[in-house]
Amino acid sequence: MAGSIFGRQFVISTWGESHGKGIGVVIDGCPAGLPLEEADIQAYLNRRKPGQSRYSTPRREADEVEILSGVFEGKTTGTPVSLLVANRTQRPADYTKIASYYRPGHADFTYDCKYGFRDYRGGGRSSGRETIGRVAGGAVAVKILESLGIRVCAYTRSIGGISVEDSRFDLEEIWKNALYMPDAQAAREAQAYLETCMEEQDSAGGVIECVMDGLPAGLGDPCFEKLEANLGKAVLSIGAVKGFEIGDGFRAALSRGSENNDGFYMDREGRVKKHTNHAGGTLGGISDGSPLIFRAAVKPTPSIFREQQTVSRDKEDIRVQVKGRHDPVIVPRAVVVVEAMAALTAVDALFSGMTARMEYLERIWGRERQ
Repeated sequence: MAGSIFGRQFVISTWGESHGKGIGVVIDGCPAGLPLEEADIQAYLNRRKPGQSRYSTPRREADEVEILSGVFEGKTTGTPVSLLVANRTQRPADYTKIASYYRPGHADFTYDCKYGFRDYRGGGRSSGRETIGRVAGGAVAVKILESLGIRVCAYTRSIGGISVEDSRFDLEEIWKNALYMPDAQAAREAQAYLETCMEEQDSAGGVIECVMDGLPAGLGDPCFEKLEANLGKAVLSIGAVKGFEIGDGFRAALSRGSENNDGFYMDREGRVKKHTNHAGGTLGGISDGSPLIFRAAVKPTPSIFREQQTVSRDKEDIRVQVKGRHDPVIVPRAVVVVEAMAALTAVDALFSGMTARMEYLERIWGRERQ
């Protein structure tokens, strides 16, 4: 299957299925000397794993990561870093019936169209469990960014029609509620909304916002490798994401140039800064040194207990009720996935940018080092 590799210089290859023996990732291009241990990666996987609250699937998985290669005596060696997470509570029998029909909102139909064959056990490769490899790889990318003073933070901006109010925004609050919302009141209202959805055998969607602070100006390449283009690809590659916007996003279409343009000024240290950040941290596809801000729209969980209309593989109209262990809302567990993909994109841009100027190469390989 093509399409499981992401990045140009800092490259991840993910593998595995929802109910196979395990899921993992191979990271190629990680520099030697990065302090790394399993606990660093486990902290991120714990934010993604199931069973955290009543708003996530009851499937119980420890999602314990094992470093198979690329690390020696607590530091990366410069060779491929291979990470494994074993599946411990596979229940493929839960999905036997769906082998004969296409679940609404899932990739069953399109996988059949493409391959003529599919792993129906929880969706196989199209399952949300595929994101384990992304998060594990992203955790390593985050460590690299942190060593450079760059911080990535994602959180739930809204669930259903309930959004975080800027006047109540508190970043510390995301660690205090099950929905990762930086607004205690909005989190309570969203939880009440989810309870209603669950009572009605339904699900909900929402929006995840991500902010990257400390990115230097100059990351990204013009035309087809623009920073926001690669971010868009990274985020839209997450199965449940149906929309992406950066900065003011679609609101920019409603404003005038005099309102949307970010004026420049010189700060006290002699650096170029912007008065506003409608652009979201990029200009011409290249980072401008401002905080990079983007949002991802996440669809409602397609697996719901309500009876739905669909067709069988034999092309007959039928009605089905999907069984199994499912999240009533994907958003909270997807927060760390968005964060991981942002980190992977940023590290890849940093590594690719090292060849943008001769002076960069001279600093590393110039004669003054000899």
